[in-house]
Amino acid sequence: MGNPGTNITVRQAVEGDVQTIAGFNRAMAVETEGKELEPAVVLEGVTAIVRRRELGFYLVAEVEAEVVGQLMITTEWSDWRNGFFWWIQSVYVKPEFRRVGVYSRLYERVREMAQAAGDVRGIRLYVAKENVGAQRVYERLGMGDSGYLMYEVEFG
Repeated sequence: MGNPGTNITVRQAVEGDVQTIAGFNRAMAVETEGKELEPAVVLEGVTAIVRRRELGFYLVAEVEAEVVGQLMITTEWSDWRNGFFWWIQSVYVKPEFRRVGVYSRLYERVREMAQAAGDVRGIRLYVAKENVGAQRVYERLGMGDSGYLMYEVEFG
């Protein structure tokens, strides 16, 4: 394989990627939260985003035509800034391809796309408080703590 960092390509996900993305999402849930997700529900959710651009989109990273990483973008409208924030979600890189630049390449592409869009005011993500390794990666790429805490209520 050589140095995968030099052979990473990033593209927008297509329907042929949904099984891989759904599998990555399920692996990520186990790895990060110890949660087993329902395969059919995750597959339907991934398919919805790939088919309906208004919901968001996935980018995938490939090495030698193998999808090795992903992230999802959803949007939030800011009335304060009259523009969108793009939210990075569902980040996953296959373990054997970590620390070779896969996420960095995905993030660079997100930044390029957001800046080219003209109406994107920033990029945001959330990360578990105990996931210090991911926090360091995000900081190295120029992101910083927003100063906000996130609260939620789940239904269903």
